[in-house]
Amino acid sequence: MKTLVCKEPGEFEYRTASDPVLTPGHAILRIRKVGVCGTDLHAFEGTQPYFEYPRILGHELGAEILEIGDNPDFRSGDAVTIIPYFNCGHCIACRSGKPNCCVQLKVCGVHIDGGMVEYLSVPVSSLVKSEGLGFEALALVEPLAIGAHGVRRAAIGKNEFVLVVGAGPIGLGTIEFARIAGAKVIVADINDGRLNFCRDTLGVEYLVNSALGNTHEQLSAITRGDMPSVIIDATGSRQAINQSFEYLAHGGRYVLIGLQKADITFSHPEFHKREATLMSSRNATRNDFDHVLQALENKLVSPLSYITHRVNFDEVASNFAGWLSPESHIIKAMISL
Repeated sequence: MKTLVCKEPGEFEYRTASDPVLTPGHAILRIRKVGVCGTDLHAFEGTQPYFEYPRILGHELGAEILEIGDNPDFRSGDAVTIIPYFNCGHCIACRSGKPNCCVQLKVCGVHIDGGMVEYLSVPVSSLVKSEGLGFEALALVEPLAIGAHGVRRAAIGKNEFVLVVGAGPIGLGTIEFARIAGAKVIVADINDGRLNFCRDTLGVEYLVNSALGNTHEQLSAITRGDMPSVIIDATGSRQAINQSFEYLAHGGRYVLIGLQKADITFSHPEFHKREATLMSSRNATRNDFDHVLQALENKLVSPLSYITHRVNFDEVASNFAGWLSPESHIIKAMISL
């Protein structure tokens, strides 16, 4: 089978590998669609934590089951996606119902080789299917689940002002599920094109261009002086993460979905006097995937509108570097096999 390997930062290579062989507890998938996410882009540019090279990228998958053993829930030919966080099942996190942050977690396409291949062997326990969704929609379930999990961590109440920082694909999913949770959503970004997309496609009322330098004043005006009671970072930018501490309401919650390598810093007295809560949000759980599927099936979310670039598998290596440029105006790229 054909594979695409990220040999080192900035370098892809197409290679031929043996087709996977069916083993107990696993299924063989024929990959149909692969969504390109920030993790893939950061891995390519060499800024992704927890990463070693060479690596086959890709964990946002729409696929068809090619082979599977006897199973009451799945059969050959089913259209599926996967929960790409393979957990051990017995560590403290797994025993506590948090397999998304398993001590020995292996994320497909990050810690182990992923889905930029023709065929992939995955645990049956990772399979997710939904009647009626196409392969592109299935490939978008995982990034939406990331946002849904961050929203669930925030425990958003109805009519709370929630500031989502970063309007990339993860931010868009966060916006959608914050709104479903009843929030009054504010979106901050430095890219006018993405802010316009939030306004025109998602119907977001409150938009802040952080590049203008008056973010605090804009947020104060929107919230009538209260400031956002929830901030969710979806940038992974150290500067954006550190700066957003200044925007948090007293008694507020700050959730970090975005991830970067360096330390974060903030004023302890300012954070303390707010009795603020800081938490990370890592990956997602099956409950989040189920929540996303229900939202898709009920047409509460229309993620196909996020796709701005479509390429065939053979074209990925020649196009990928260009997607790192703001001039590409990329929101979501989708690969077809």
